[in-house]
Amino acid sequence: MVQQTGTAAGGAGNAGKPDTRLVELEIEGMTCASCVNRVERKLGKIEGVSASVNLPLEAAQVTVPADVTDQQIVDTVNAIGYKARLKEAPAPAGPPTAVAPAETRGGARPAPEAVETGQHGLGRPEDHLAHGGTAARLRPRLWTAAALTIPVFIIAMVPGAQFPHWGWAALLLSAPVVFWSAWPFHRAAAVNARHLASTMDTLVSLGVLAAFVFSAWQLGMDPMMTAHGHAEMAGHGLYFETAAVVVTFLLLGRYLEASAKQKAGSALRALLNLGAKEATVLRGGVETRIPAGQLVPGDEFVVRPGEKIATDGYVIQGRSAVDTSLITGESVPVEVDVDDTVIGATINTSGRLLVRATRTGSETTLAQMARLVSQAQAGKAPIARLADRISAVFVPIVVAIAAAAFGLWMLFSGDLQAAFTAAVTVLVIACPCALGLATPTALLVGTGRASQLGILIKGPQILEDTRHVDTILLDKTGTVTTGRLAVTGVAALDGRSDAEVLALAGAVEAGSEHPIAKAVVEAARAAGPLPVPAGFHSAPGGGVRGTAAYDGGPALALVAGRTGWLEENGIVPSAAQQQAFAALQDSGATAIWLAVDGEPAGIISLRDTVKDGSAAAVRRLKELGLRPVLLTGDNAAVAAHVAAAVGIAAGDVYAEVRPEGKVEAVRGLQEAGRTVAMVGDGVNDAAALAQADLGIAMGSGTDVAIEAADITVMGSDLGQVVQAIELSRRTLATIKANLFWAFAYNTLGIPVAALGLLNPMIAGAAMAASSVLVVANSLRLRRFGARA
Repeated sequence: MVQQTGTAAGGAGNAGKPDTRLVELEIEGMTCASCVNRVERKLGKIEGVSASVNLPLEAAQVTVPADVTDQQIVDTVNAIGYKARLKEAPAPAGPPTAVAPAETRGGARPAPEAVETGQHGLGRPEDHLAHGGTAARLRPRLWTAAALTIPVFIIAMVPGAQFPHWGWAALLLSAPVVFWSAWPFHRAAAVNARHLASTMDTLVSLGVLAAFVFSAWQLGMDPMMTAHGHAEMAGHGLYFETAAVVVTFLLLGRYLEASAKQKAGSALRALLNLGAKEATVLRGGVETRIPAGQLVPGDEFVVRPGEKIATDGYVIQGRSAVDTSLITGESVPVEVDVDDTVIGATINTSGRLLVRATRTGSETTLAQMARLVSQAQAGKAPIARLADRISAVFVPIVVAIAAAAFGLWMLFSGDLQAAFTAAVTVLVIACPCALGLATPTALLVGTGRASQLGILIKGPQILEDTRHVDTILLDKTGTVTTGRLAVTGVAALDGRSDAEVLALAGAVEAGSEHPIAKAVVEAARAAGPLPVPAGFHSAPGGGVRGTAAYDGGPALALVAGRTGWLEENGIVPSAAQQQAFAALQDSGATAIWLAVDGEPAGIISLRDTVKDGSAAAVRRLKELGLRPVLLTGDNAAVAAHVAAAVGIAAGDVYAEVRPEGKVEAVRGLQEAGRTVAMVGDGVNDAAALAQADLGIAMGSGTDVAIEAADITVMGSDLGQVVQAIELSRRTLATIKANLFWAFAYNTLGIPVAALGLLNPMIAGAAMAASSVLVVANSLRLRRFGARA
């Protein structure tokens, strides 16, 4: 699969390189970190090409300049002994996407070059995760090995089971195990040897073949050596059972790895399968059921209660509550009305909706989420380079240690059997397959779990960044607060009641579309029925006037708005009233007047309300060792009120900051030695998100903010930002734990084996177990956040 990687699609790493593209490959035959390193180095030798190879996904993302063909990339990988092919998307489910009609809204136009690739635009889920096929290929070899190894082991290790010339029986039984069941190891070793290279499979192949050939040579030298069946278990010089048991254990390890990888990728697979399969499209007034993949921008489709919304769009008819938990991770359904946007794959829980499609195929939110998750999983964290560098030189060193162990044992003891055992055990115990799995499996599970929680991590390097962050800047509007004004107080004047002031204000404001008017009307309607207004008039940015009767009384002349609007209408509040109005504004509230029949009748105060979970989220950020800082373009009084409400220190508030000032605030903290994360959701936050060491965008925000960020939380809850940081750090900690145990295992195991204190069979079992342990440790990340 090929996609352009200019500034539109490629992410930060390809910014400014519109002449490059991203080629996605599927690669068979890789077994360890050495294979990964070898493929990356070989591709990197092509001028302008850089590659990131993922072992568990058996995939690679290759950045390719315009003058390098896809076939060159495939041929380069195939030439070093692996099987590469382009990751292909399936044929379209319907006709190609039509050009978006003029009424497509919100800038959500599909790219002109976009071609439909099925419902989610990313190919079949099984194209992304084919680990089930790996396990299926290994299964017959494993069963054969197990069936033949058991009798070989019993004959060789149990004196009572031995019979005259049992060595020949062991040779016949172990031969299929060594040469057929172990063929994947031998083939990989031979392919690499042809290119004067080595991998972990080289160690396995050498160890197994050495044990078998040495035993066969011993048997051929003295055919009668096993004529007496009551020899001590370790008294004979045959190692057929060692070769067979090592192969069986290693195949079992590989099989369990493949199965575990399939589980590790289940989150991405589930994400790709979330979308609706069919849609009820409305054409010419007639409802028609079609595959969801055939929807094009501008189509109008019906969503009944209980159905999934087929694709991204906006509501043109109806009202309902939509369960967005599949996308945002938030459990509370979101109320939607006419003109509200909806996301494909979310569930309509109540009313009937008529939705106009704006994004389809590869442009949908779901497809973009899956693409980001897939790219993050296929990338490589900087910490992973350590394993790659070690694996590149590890195998030759191990072979040298094995040879040295053999030579020293022969020199000092003259015991061929002991020398051979030590050398073979070193080869087997040294195979650090766990190194190759340590980083990508944790990354695979961690990013998959993040997608389930509505968190998108754009790349593995982001995990490293979260570890160093010590300061987090929080944009106020839309991040800490809801971004919507709400009435927080009514002060009645002139002997009127609060209820009357609110009802009359709601009546006269009902005809206005201004956000303040909407907030007043919403509060008034919540308190009771509104009086019917008449003679409505509004002034842009000033206020409104009209007439209405309250509770069956006479018609009243109403004026609502700021102080200047009242003065334009000949109404001048008293000094005491103006002082009360100013006090409300100084406290951070937005205040408006209501005048009745030419006299001030009340003051209504409104605030941008703090989100329910913001205070708890700030507290958790502090527990993580982060310093929260509030950043806003609002005045100091508003900023101080919000900061106090969520627990941010007064000295950590930046108020009246313009968009360019947000960048300066981030840069100033960085120059002071702080490592800064920035959380925002608007266009005016995009530059600051890009400047910050770690940019986190709220998914309820604008596309440009999301594009500029490193992490996107699909919901609107600040608690998800905390979850994103916690999960990133937990994933990084898991990678470190995996690498530690893999390194510690080999560091301790090699000298023990060289000293002859370890049996080759035990070494093989331990080596296989270490790989399985690493994968199992990574799978623990699947339970992250379950308590929440």
